[in-house]
Amino acid sequence: MRLYLLALNPTDSVTSGFLPAAARLGLDVTVLTDHAEPHRKAYADLPSTAPEVLECDVRDFRAVISLISRHHAPAAVFSNSDHLQTQTALAAEYFGLPAKDWKAALRAKDKGQLRRHLALTGQDAVWSAELAPGQDPAELDPPFPCVVKPREGVASEDVTLVADAAELAARCREIQHRRAGATLVVEEFLAGQLCTLETLGDGRRRHVLGGFRTRLSPPPDFIEEVLEFVPARPAAVVEQVLAQLDALGVGLGACHTEFVVQPNGRARIIEVNYRAIGDQCDLMLAEILGIPLFEHILAAHLGRELPADLGTQCAATPRRARNEVICADRAGVLTAAPGPHDEERDGVRLVYRPLRPLGERHEHYRTNRDYLGVMWATGTDQGAVDAAVARFRAANRWEITP
Repeated sequence: MRLYLLALNPTDSVTSGFLPAAARLGLDVTVLTDHAEPHRKAYADLPSTAPEVLECDVRDFRAVISLISRHHAPAAVFSNSDHLQTQTALAAEYFGLPAKDWKAALRAKDKGQLRRHLALTGQDAVWSAELAPGQDPAELDPPFPCVVKPREGVASEDVTLVADAAELAARCREIQHRRAGATLVVEEFLAGQLCTLETLGDGRRRHVLGGFRTRLSPPPDFIEEVLEFVPARPAAVVEQVLAQLDALGVGLGACHTEFVVQPNGRARIIEVNYRAIGDQCDLMLAEILGIPLFEHILAAHLGRELPADLGTQCAATPRRARNEVICADRAGVLTAAPGPHDEERDGVRLVYRPLRPLGERHEHYRTNRDYLGVMWATGTDQGAVDAAVARFRAANRWEITP
């Protein structure tokens, strides 16, 4: 059986998660990407057979369908990329394979459409407006403070909190200068503790895998700095989030939903990422839950039924975790940083992975692209887990030379 995996840049989720899982499932894998050589390099040292990598305009579902139809018959068409969910859904549906609803994938990706659809279905009305390229933000009358972000952005890039009309105009000019032709979304700021809900559906039922409590950088940016695992949330909160996902049409496969819980107990969605959580959190989640997470996700796209008690099993896990990033605070060359590290000590497993090579110069983006490395730890005691991360951070240094 052949799995077609659509990708843009190589990611840890694919290299360390989905490809090894595919090998364990006995799948032949063809990676379709618009930049083949970085993928071939990333997979050269895999312990299993490296996947076939083919060049394809993966942003165009017609090109994907055409290439697959000329190649081996597909058993599944899959992607873990934010940018490629709609194309993947359309291609899978074309071949009669298990597929996400392409309309749900589009609603999740298009932040303006997400707001409109949730309002139209009566789930949640958030003040939101789209700002077309060249449009004057003075035409809008948002409630302040408000948030500006690209309509189809990812990784907190160009997402910022603005306090008044003058600041709104300035931030919109800056973003539109960097993103010529991009439509922006200006929306009401939803205050509250930022949380995530991780779900996985097989087309028959949807399972809740748990979630994370997220600490963000100080305003005006929204960089995710720390995530702590939360195995179960109040039923009323989960029901509200799942109802909104139902309204959007989210069902098959993994979904990473970010939301806030307000003081009155109301859960309000920030954004829906119709794929597995990233930045090593998916690898950490598999370890916390003690399940073959990546195999389960691929199995759902192969049309297989997941264990009926998967959600109950996940909620009962005794393990806790912390995921924390090292973030650059200035532009420059990374001149000192630790290499990959794995250890087990006093019942805690700690992992560190660098995300930027030594000697490479970067600008200061004020987004997730400023990440220098990520460390995560798992164990049965949250205090011990937190202490392990703090100890590793204190014992190492990361230096940027302007």
